[in-house]
Amino acid sequence: MSCALSTFVCLIGLYALASYLYEQLRTPLRLLKVRLIDDQKKRLSLKERYGSWAAVTGSSDGIGKEYAKELARQGINVILIARNKDKLEAVAKEISSESNVSTKIIVADFTKGVSVYDHIESEIGDKPVSILINNVGMGLPGGLLRCNKEQAQQLIETNIVAVSQLSRFFLQRMRNAKIKGAIVNVSSGTELQPLPYSALYAASKAYNRSLTISLRCEAAPFGIHVQLLSPNFVVTKINNYSKRIMKGGLFIPSAETYARSAVAQLRDGVDETPGYLWHHVQNAVFLMFPWRVRLFVIQMFFKKVADKL
Repeated sequence: MSCALSTFVCLIGLYALASYLYEQLRTPLRLLKVRLIDDQKKRLSLKERYGSWAAVTGSSDGIGKEYAKELARQGINVILIARNKDKLEAVAKEISSESNVSTKIIVADFTKGVSVYDHIESEIGDKPVSILINNVGMGLPGGLLRCNKEQAQQLIETNIVAVSQLSRFFLQRMRNAKIKGAIVNVSSGTELQPLPYSALYAASKAYNRSLTISLRCEAAPFGIHVQLLSPNFVVTKINNYSKRIMKGGLFIPSAETYARSAVAQLRDGVDETPGYLWHHVQNAVFLMFPWRVRLFVIQMFFKKVADKL
């Protein structure tokens, strides 16, 4: 190999390494700077940074519920949005007993189409919502042939239409009111490659990723922070198809542990993150491999951990 060709190959390798390191380290390095280098006395609280009212969808269970509770611990008033009234009232009661904040519940079934958004807008009224946590979602574990047309449509309405409509509404609302708030779209680590045995879910999260990154650019001129939050496995009912996952572990935190970490990263102004330290580590290792290799590994993994596919 000639000297010129060797140099060219080395440069290509260095460029690939630099690109990989930039993508994997930009968020951890920001967190280190904010938490260890910056003046902590000047560090803004979540309430000081974004405002005093948040709306959290899918807040009756799992990550949404624990995220709402953690926001309340930070002094944020919370609007809880989900379809189960009894569960919402129970979460509101938990929050009121633990934190000195106001709560409001909005019963909304995102599988019912566009009418639900008129209902949400009406119920929010003049509440100065400055933080939106777009968390609602549903999964259909198993091959595509196992879901019927109604289930497929419900997933699309919940995972794609909801994030689109609510992002649009709250961005417009914050811009008009000159609120420098935050929109957090909860995606999933499955956004990074196709996912056999959960194809619709992974595809919907890839949509969320694209939407959110684009929205971040559109919202920035108005001082509105948009964050893509992409957890890997967390112990929530969406993963109850696998006993192994529901046991939890170092890389599979409880919803409470995960939410505490994710809210802290919102406070620190991170724009794209898995939200949890060990999920950062997982992604750094996983993304070293081409997507076709990852696809093969995921296919084998799901065949092994899922009780039913």
